[in-house]
Amino acid sequence: MDEKMSHPDDSAEATRRDFFRIAIGVLGTVVGLVLAIPLVGFLVGPAFRKKIPRWARVAKVESLPLGQPAVLSFTDQSSEGYLRETVVRNVWAVRRSATEVTVFSPICTHLGCRYDWEPNSGRFLCPCHGSLFGLDGKVLAGPAPRPLDTLPVKIENGELFVEWERFELGISRKIPV
Repeated sequence: MDEKMSHPDDSAEATRRDFFRIAIGVLGTVVGLVLAIPLVGFLVGPAFRKKIPRWARVAKVESLPLGQPAVLSFTDQSSEGYLRETVVRNVWAVRRSATEVTVFSPICTHLGCRYDWEPNSGRFLCPCHGSLFGLDGKVLAGPAPRPLDTLPVKIENGELFVEWERFELGISRKIPV
């Protein structure tokens, strides 16, 4: 007998192998695509996500001293990933007139320390590295690379509203984080 005789089951075995090879390839591709969709959404999604301004009511404009900084506190919603929490934020506000208020982020532009107002010298002072800022937020001395960061404000019916933002630290340009 010839050993190379083909068995009738050989062609059926080959088609079964081909079927399983194709089925495993298709299944692997589907699983890979299903796992890749969230990754692509994570990487590309922020480019298409529209930022909705969240205005927080901070104070009545008339309650702010004219030409003097006042520290104001308000509550805000913080979102990091899936975590959402209510946080208390502080800002420095300087009322210029009944319709103009400048609001500064309380974070030093150098390394992110919290600065304070020195009423005797009439300047903002960052205690960490000695940066000094004028009432207008401009750098007077120290290693701070740019003026104090101003925050978006609006005044409606005598109420001051602020939109909280954070900015890159230690660089000369004001870039939102």
